[in-house]
Amino acid sequence: MNRLRNRLLLAFLLAALGPLVISLWVTSALLERSLSLNSTREIDSLSQALRATGRELYQQACENLRASVAAGGLRPERFPISGRGSWPTDVAAFHESGRADGFALGGPKGDQLEFLVRRESEVLRYTRNMAGSQLPRLAGMYTNAWDRVEETRTRDLRSGFLYPLLLIGAAGGVLTIVVLVFFAHRISKPVHQLTQALERLAAGDLSVRVAPRRMDEIGAAFEAFNRMADQLEHSRERLILLTRLSSWQALGRKMAHEVKNSLTPIRLTVEEMAARQPAGPDRQFFEQAAGIIVEEVNRLEKRVRAFSDLAAEPPVHFSGFDVNAVLEERTSFLRAAHPEVLYSLRLASHAPAVRADEDLVRGVLTNLLENAAEAAGPGGVVLGITAVHGDSVRVEVHDSGPGLSLHARETLFEPTISFKKAGMGLGLSIARKSALLSGGDIECIQGELGGAAFRLTLRLGSVPAAQLSETETAWVQSES
Repeated sequence: MNRLRNRLLLAFLLAALGPLVISLWVTSALLERSLSLNSTREIDSLSQALRATGRELYQQACENLRASVAAGGLRPERFPISGRGSWPTDVAAFHESGRADGFALGGPKGDQLEFLVRRESEVLRYTRNMAGSQLPRLAGMYTNAWDRVEETRTRDLRSGFLYPLLLIGAAGGVLTIVVLVFFAHRISKPVHQLTQALERLAAGDLSVRVAPRRMDEIGAAFEAFNRMADQLEHSRERLILLTRLSSWQALGRKMAHEVKNSLTPIRLTVEEMAARQPAGPDRQFFEQAAGIIVEEVNRLEKRVRAFSDLAAEPPVHFSGFDVNAVLEERTSFLRAAHPEVLYSLRLASHAPAVRADEDLVRGVLTNLLENAAEAAGPGGVVLGITAVHGDSVRVEVHDSGPGLSLHARETLFEPTISFKKAGMGLGLSIARKSALLSGGDIECIQGELGGAAFRLTLRLGSVPAAQLSETETAWVQSES
């Protein structure tokens, strides 16, 4: 069954991870293409052009300022050597450089061009405002472009995007596999349980059952398996019973044949001998001995008749009849025989019609009601119930007697096993055989009145022979 789970996992993985892998591949390809189309190189080229243009403008501005100073068009700002401690930073830096002259950008916003000239006793600074020039703007643009290029170079965009994408994909794949393993196990486990139950059933363990805890198709399969196991177990029990009955039938036929022809002459001879015994002191003893012999012969005849009934195979005639009416008729018949017992009926609301042998059903109900009356005793209660259950009719007989022991329940339908003083032990065996011939069965159930209870099950409108397997029918219709 692990192969089934592995196949399910493979199918789920192909169905789930396939689209995930394709999505990751497409995403990475699109990301790579997007990164290849970025404008870093263009920005770098533009920054270099801005730098060259700004340098040219700066040199031109410096030459113009130098020409204006030479023409005497600008007045300098003087910084004497004696005041070096209060010089501006740019002036002090120029003096320390040792150059004769030089240019620098100054002002709060860098929009002033300064021309510094060294003298023996002072430093002259000529200033021209460049607010209307494009040089500061170009310088700012160049600075921003250069910063952008440097920032892009310091970052690895491919690693920054691809690695998190692969990590997310891997996490999703692991989560998917965990979920798939869970559902594959959930699907394969009940199938594995059903397979194990089938193997045990095939090995002969008809008591195996599976718990139908699901409401889906697998749960329905579990219920179907349990019904099949119940039917097989019930069929096996019926086959065992029919096999035993067949053995007892053969024994009954032999006993009836060997004994019945000898009992009547023995009884008649003993009665004749007792009648011809002359009067005398031994006549009373002889009459008592003859009575004992006759009584025992009568008991033997009774047993022979019981075995003859067990071995008999009367023809079965199926017909439709009202089981409520049959139960009422049998109850009324037995009320006269047991006036000390209270009979009560709880019949189905509508008359359930069954198809069976009416005479056999009457005999079965007579046996069950008679046994219930004897078990209940004077002042006891016997309850008869009819009910429709699916495609069958149930006829139950309950009594308020002492009930049955566990040993009695296990051997109730065994021939010659009787738990009554005057019982032959064949009544329930014959009754169950009649029920089987009628397409039904008898079982012992939990009583409602505290005593024993039996249930006769008959089919609604079905031919009883169809309810028996070919093997069971062969046993029921064995030689008489």
